[in-house]
Amino acid sequence: MSNLPARLKELRAERGVTQDQVADAVQVSKSLIAAFETARHVPRAETAVALDDYFGTGNELQKLAVEARANRKQAPNWFRPWRDVEDAASMLRYFQATLVPGLLQTEAYAQALFASTGTLTAEEIASRLDYRMERQSAILDRDDPPFCAFILDESALRCGHPEIAKDQLLHLADAGARANVFVYVVPDEAGLHAGRSGSFALGTMLGGGMVGYLEDFYEGRVLAEPTRVAVLDRTWQAITAVALPCDQSRDLILKMVDER
Repeated sequence: MSNLPARLKELRAERGVTQDQVADAVQVSKSLIAAFETARHVPRAETAVALDDYFGTGNELQKLAVEARANRKQAPNWFRPWRDVEDAASMLRYFQATLVPGLLQTEAYAQALFASTGTLTAEEIASRLDYRMERQSAILDRDDPPFCAFILDESALRCGHPEIAKDQLLHLADAGARANVFVYVVPDEAGLHAGRSGSFALGTMLGGGMVGYLEDFYEGRVLAEPTRVAVLDRTWQAITAVALPCDQSRDLILKMVDER
């Protein structure tokens, strides 16, 4: 799968140069190079040409830039407002009752999930997979990543083919080791809890404002009305109260790995 951010990092490492040096060479800002490497922005045509000239890669980066722009267009219109929130938020919180959140999915897990719908062509699956991986990189691997907290029901960790599920569990454990990522699991013993009514997400912006996100079978929507967002925030707090602490959640995840 083509990955422009990863390829740019690889080329820079091979040459042993900094983002500042690349920026000076192609006459853009360092912050823009950083944005290219974390998928927040895609190089314009003329910048992609300059990058290819600098690294001596023919037209490789130009092709990857075209693919990256095409992938961005694959995001449904209804999802784009939430992606804007993810790019700008200082804190992101996700609760998932039935699946691993998209930001923490392995490539194999995401591919199997897309294929399970039975309604997508192989090309559509590949396109959505590219977009999901790019989204993960844009949020989790940027220079100033947001605080990210994820709560999952234990039952969500059991879904999937054994090998896919095992790798996914290990990926969750690794993700939780990041300084800015916190993974919590609601154990089966918690029984009925506030999150049983459905999955949701919350984004806290740099200015302190908060927005919510809900998704149904057909599409998702961003909620900005304060009283509705407050309900989601209270629901998050209620779910947190029955979730295991991060260290115990990690122990449970690793125990499930051993059982595979």
